Amino acid sequence: MSKADLIVGIQWGDEGKGKIVDMLAQKYDMVCRSQGGHNAGHTIWVDGVRYALHLIPSGVLNKDAINIVGNGVVLSPSSIIEEMEQFDNLEGRLFISDKAHLNLPYHAQIDIAREKLKGDKAIGTTGKGIGPAYADKINRTGHRVGELLDTKKLCDSILESFEINRPIYEALKIKTPKKEELLRELEGYKEKLEPFIANTTNLVWKAIDEDKKILLEGAQGTLLDIDHGTYPYVTSSSTVSAGACTGLGINPKDIGKVIGIVKAYTTRVGHGPFPTEDFGEDGKRMADVGREVGTTTGRRRRCGWFDAVSVKYSSRLNGCDEFALMKLDVLDGFEKIKICVAYEIDGKQIDYMPSNLDRVKPIYEEIEGWDKVEGISDFDKLPEGAKRYIRRIEELTQTKVGIISTSPDRNDTIVL
Repeated sequence: MSKADLIVGIQWGDEGKGKIVDMLAQKYDMVCRSQGGHNAGHTIWVDGVRYALHLIPSGVLNKDAINIVGNGVVLSPSSIIEEMEQFDNLEGRLFISDKAHLNLPYHAQIDIAREKLKGDKAIGTTGKGIGPAYADKINRTGHRVGELLDTKKLCDSILESFEINRPIYEALKIKTPKKEELLRELEGYKEKLEPFIANTTNLVWKAIDEDKKILLEGAQGTLLDIDHGTYPYVTSSSTVSAGACTGLGINPKDIGKVIGIVKAYTTRVGHGPFPTEDFGEDGKRMADVGREVGTTTGRRRRCGWFDAVSVKYSSRLNGCDEFALMKLDVLDGFEKIKICVAYEIDGKQIDYMPSNLDRVKPIYEEIEGWDKVEGISDFDKLPEGAKRYIRRIEELTQTKVGIISTSPDRNDTIVL
């Protein structure tokens, strides 16, 4: 029996998981997505061509790999159908769990309406309906992908739910869909998706039993985890390595190597605490050079220095065997580079991540910068400053760096 290797984001998402999954997927028989929805965005550059994926696993660019959308995902049918149109011959290569929950258009309406009502206290969601879809799942009022196979029954169930929750929907100014229009919409989803709906847990188990090489990928990042992230400014699912078990139906013993994806600096989208955020020219430069715009939302990302305290926390939480250090080239040309080595809170210095970051101030260490690493694919050819930076990250986080990315292109990658 084989074990499934796992890719996990270590910061607030947007770490560059797509490139690494795409690169590694060339060697795997199966790539599985375990949680999240189309609020996630993986950007992959191959031979100068940009691919933006939201629900389909990044292994789709390997024509020999099987791609699994697991039960832990909340699936927008319209979004995945649109995404599928980019590719040819997906039948037999893409499977969607019949136990994944549906994220339907009214979920997005609820999401947007609630964010408006919160005003200044809004979380800063993508407005894609992810939270409301997960809320329905937990409330046991949600609908699974497998229910698309009986559209009339599903249609009646959705309308019944609207009737039960009429006061809530009226308060949010959300109209009950017309039965004929809803049924037509659901039948359109069924027509496109029926060939891909399957019991994916059995498919993954079979692959494990047959010693297939399996790669697991999640969405977002550790610091957005519903339990272990910077609550309440988090996503609605378990983004840590343990979440892959529940999101795919595997057990902890099925997981092999864990690779944490981490940027050479830090970014965050939306609201919430960000101790190392840089509000000056350095932060602006990182955003410009790193093209820090959300794949899904188009929102500009907040940028700041590498936070070794939170990364060490995330590494331990996920059981990382090694890091893939992304976007090292974005720091090219900086005279000095900062690393957050500890926090100050209420006048005391701490070296761990507290449950609340509101009063945290970063304590920095400065490292000499370097000229250029962009496009280098040999560790020995890296500037000494870059090597020192990598070694210091390893020391502070107690995790080795096994992969280094020096440009968005698949080929500009150092594997140690």
